[in-house]
Amino acid sequence: MNYAQIQKLRRTLSFTVEDVSAAFDIKQASARVMCNRYARRGIFIRLKKNLYVLDQRWQSMERNDYLKLSNILQVPSYVSFVSALSYYEITTQVQRDYFESASLKRSAEYSVGEIMFKYYKLKKEYYFDFVKENDLFIARKEKAFVDAVYLCSLGKYKLDLSSLDLTKLDRNKLKKVMRIYPVKTIRLIKKICKI
Repeated sequence: MNYAQIQKLRRTLSFTVEDVSAAFDIKQASARVMCNRYARRGIFIRLKKNLYVLDQRWQSMERNDYLKLSNILQVPSYVSFVSALSYYEITTQVQRDYFESASLKRSAEYSVGEIMFKYYKLKKEYYFDFVKENDLFIARKEKAFVDAVYLCSLGKYKLDLSSLDLTKLDRNKLKKVMRIYPVKTIRLIKKICKI
């Protein structure tokens, strides 16, 4: 194992077989074997098919690194729901090892050690109003709230309303975002926010 080449991988959040091939200047078939071998030895952590993170990197990750990784695990996706509300400090709920995102493709869960990445599929018309901030695709705070309430209105999500500081939400932006959602969702938002 070449330490300098391994350190090249440490600089990236995650990497693929192709990245290993380039870093070690080996063929992709050899890189694939190497990834499997290093994953078995615990040097690499396999996140999903052809996506890895260096164990050293994983051990030193911070919350925002996991949020960024959630964007990479399922593309396209953006961080939303309580994960985004926590990011914006709108909720006192802190999900230490649990990261939630909105997705266009499918609802899914990825479990990596103690960390859980959960994706909720949204209809295309509800997949909007997110930004790229510090290399992270994340819902704006009003949209994260609406996403959570939308799933609550369908009985697919639990939201601890007592943990929310709703004064941090812009009422006009909230009205703008919620207007395309089903009547059931709009009613629940109006009831919660008293608007």
